[in-house]
Amino acid sequence: MKKYFLILIVTLGMVLGLIACGGNVDTDTSDSISETKAENDEEIGEQTNMKMNVQVGDYTFTATLENNAAVEELVEMMKEGTVTINMRDYSGFEKVGSLGRSLTANDEQTTTASGDIVLYNGNNIVMFYGSNSWSYTRVGKIDDLTDWKKALGSGSITAIFTLSE
Repeated sequence: MKKYFLILIVTLGMVLGLIACGGNVDTDTSDSISETKAENDEEIGEQTNMKMNVQVGDYTFTATLENNAAVEELVEMMKEGTVTINMRDYSGFEKVGSLGRSLTANDEQTTTASGDIVLYNGNNIVMFYGSNSWSYTRVGKIDDLTDWKKALGSGSITAIFTLSE
């Protein structure tokens, strides 16, 4: 019992010592961290304004993309060429289709609205013309919903995703 108590005291002392050392921040390191954070913030700012085109039949829509790992991976796919997804109607409020590969999911409970584009189950893209509440990773949002429901229509569609210029 004394042995365990001694180990506990020594461990506690080490932890407290490490915590106490954490307050001394080297100014050069702090400046470097601030510069890195500023660079990352600039990159994030650029990414949040990133757009993609969504073509469905004769209609082309622009979507503003989210800033997350799934979108970064989708953007890389679009840089290699168009991303074409055959989509089917599901439950009268969304179109869903397989992306053909999995992306990094960061699912959160979400209530969607018409024009939302999300990742479901890591490898399915879902485009909403209605609303649903489920756990998704947000991908983007159609900027102008004029003719959105008309373009998605009923039944199956083919959606073509490309980066906006």
